[in-house]
Amino acid sequence: MRPALRKIKRRLGLIPPPPIIAPYGSEAYPDWPAMLKTDWPRWQKAIRQARGGPRVLIPTSIGGYLPGATFESLLAVALTLRGAEVHILLCDQHLPACQNVLMESTTDPAAFAQAGVSRNICRNCFNPANYMYQNLGLPVHTYSQMITAAEAEAASKIAAAIPFDDIPAYRLDRLAVGEHAMAGALRFFARGNFDGEPLAEPILRQYLRAALLTLHATRRCLRDLKIKISTFHHGIYIPQGIVAEVSRQEGVRISVWTVAYRTGCFIGSHDDTYHHTLMTEPVEAWQDMLWTPRQEEQVMQYLRSRWQGTQDWIWFHDMPQEDEAAILQEVKLDRSKPIIGAATNVIWDAQLHYPANAFPNMQAWMFETIRYFARRPELQLVIRIHPAEVRGTVPSRQRMLDEIRREFPTLPENIFIVPPESQISTYVLMNLCNAAIIYGTKMGVELTSLGIPVIAAGEAWIRNKGLTRDAHTPQEYAQFLDELPLAHRLDTATTERARKYAYHYFFRRMIPVAAIHPATGTSPYRVSVDELKSLGPGCDQGLDILCRGILTGSSFIYPAERQEIEH
Repeated sequence: MRPALRKIKRRLGLIPPPPIIAPYGSEAYPDWPAMLKTDWPRWQKAIRQARGGPRVLIPTSIGGYLPGATFESLLAVALTLRGAEVHILLCDQHLPACQNVLMESTTDPAAFAQAGVSRNICRNCFNPANYMYQNLGLPVHTYSQMITAAEAEAASKIAAAIPFDDIPAYRLDRLAVGEHAMAGALRFFARGNFDGEPLAEPILRQYLRAALLTLHATRRCLRDLKIKISTFHHGIYIPQGIVAEVSRQEGVRISVWTVAYRTGCFIGSHDDTYHHTLMTEPVEAWQDMLWTPRQEEQVMQYLRSRWQGTQDWIWFHDMPQEDEAAILQEVKLDRSKPIIGAATNVIWDAQLHYPANAFPNMQAWMFETIRYFARRPELQLVIRIHPAEVRGTVPSRQRMLDEIRREFPTLPENIFIVPPESQISTYVLMNLCNAAIIYGTKMGVELTSLGIPVIAAGEAWIRNKGLTRDAHTPQEYAQFLDELPLAHRLDTATTERARKYAYHYFFRRMIPVAAIHPATGTSPYRVSVDELKSLGPGCDQGLDILCRGILTGSSFIYPAERQEIEH
């Protein structure tokens, strides 16, 4: 093609933009010009036609969070094809702290505490995502464009002046800035508290300053662009927690998404992080749904697959020990005496305010549980510490076993602990129990489906479903424990109800997206698209549900039960 003709076609949007020097790390991100090469004119036409449509902000912010940038670029294309005028917001090396920074990967924590995140880290975070979105041809806005010098100075002064102990409860303009700064800092340390961390105060102040800067950037972006809808990942930590806070206050409809357990699936929620919404979802969303023996068989087959994780891209055991006799022998449990199981979750994860909790934190719950069972020698308590403490994406630097040993140097003889690195199957272990006690683990969904009675003391998603004994106070928790051992497992009707909810959670709330495929490396998935129309309306039911939910506020529920009937 002659240079002059190529130049004209490029100006008209008939061919992709010319290749530029790709920044370091960009090869891990979707190459949209390459994927859309033959459909590039159609894509440019779609962008033009979407101008003036509903303005949707995708505040990816931390471009270096590859799973987020990857999926949100897919959403950007899909929403544009449905008539939305999509805008992107990225942090351009402007925040001193964020979700992408972790203690375990920070080479110089003292320098971070003093000056914020390294510019090298920020550059490698911003540049690849910016390159991807710019190549896609969508408008990209940056934090530095949205924050004035006066606002930056005020943020620094506030972050430096507030007493350390007052930061978690600090609010600005009625926004819970301090709570999300606290959650972000605890995630950085991979701890549930700051005990023994000499850099806790300066690093929390960095997260508070980042939260304040995010507040200003988000507010100005929403107002200047007249944004009506926003969709983003997590909805907690820094900056996404503040993005959510400001968006709600500004009257912007928000949708929060997260990667689900099942391969190729995502969970969406409205108005708040899924950590909150899955606990408060009305039972009417699932209890009266069509229910057949085939669905029950399907969900039970899937739940059994979770013992090895064969249908998931998130799992914690490679070769789980599932032999009951071997487990009893290894843990030294006596099958002739009632066994009560206690399953923990990761101490630092989602450290937000949950008003319904019976205890201020998981450690307080665990300590009170051990003290209680020390007074009940006729019962055996086996504590299964969550494998994600050592096998999760962010290994915990505050371990439950260490906390227990510090509080109880000598455990009562009727209390046993299965450490996080153990290959013992949690499912088989809990199936040996008369009842299970949980704080925030998602296992409550699975245990009740097996007919195992569950007492919930914290922010477990199985709460409020009519399936568990939900403790709201320490006194109520003790009353539930006084009923142990129970005379029988869950009755048939309750077990069926539990399986219906499990089906709802694993097959309806987890929405499959056809263009997403498992991958290896820094992201669990990649985008694979053969033609632009595969992302348009009517081609992928899961993507349709997500986009419709984002644009109209409709429910993020995939009608899996209807798929079963049709097939």
